[in-house]
Amino acid sequence: MRLLPERREPIPSSGAARSLQEAEVEMPRDLLEELWRPEYLERLAHAYWRYLRRISLGLLRVVYEPNARSIVLLFRPLVLLRFRRPEYVTPPGMGQVTWPIERGVLVAGEGRGRGYLRIRVRRLESDPAGPALLHVSSEVANFYPFLRFGGPLARLGARFYSATQLRIHIWVTRGFLRSLARLDLPPSPVGALRPSEDESDRDGESV
Repeated sequence: MRLLPERREPIPSSGAARSLQEAEVEMPRDLLEELWRPEYLERLAHAYWRYLRRISLGLLRVVYEPNARSIVLLFRPLVLLRFRRPEYVTPPGMGQVTWPIERGVLVAGEGRGRGYLRIRVRRLESDPAGPALLHVSSEVANFYPFLRFGGPLARLGARFYSATQLRIHIWVTRGFLRSLARLDLPPSPVGALRPSEDESDRDGESV
């Protein structure tokens, strides 16, 4: 696993902010073929939330709801970020999960319902005689941070956001990308992309 150089963009004093972290992961080709299924994209998404809970020593929890995911600090009333239900796409050679940001303490009023968190996995061309190579990225885009403030404090707020919330997010995300080297992808409690028993039986049939 290799972390790619961080793409730094100036934090604007108004408008949307963006953060992107990337890594390349090597693995045996036969293992990749085993894992390259929609179910494991959902498991990758769940691994992110589990890592967030672990790295925060349980202070941050993810509350699963039928149409939302909320990051709360200890208890539900304090919702730091609330996302709409994840959107999965699995075109050939790629898997992507997007959580649209709905609201939360960390989101400025004008940014509610506008940003998103996205994890993307893409197969890369590599030597057929060697291991398979994946490009993994985590992106927050079109995000309007509350900690940036506004008005005459906007410039100072942009620096404050960059030194606090953004720095913590980058630290956590790059730690998560490093953790993917272990390929520890726990089953999702939702199982939206988990194959049914009938589909599992068909997968096991000889052709």
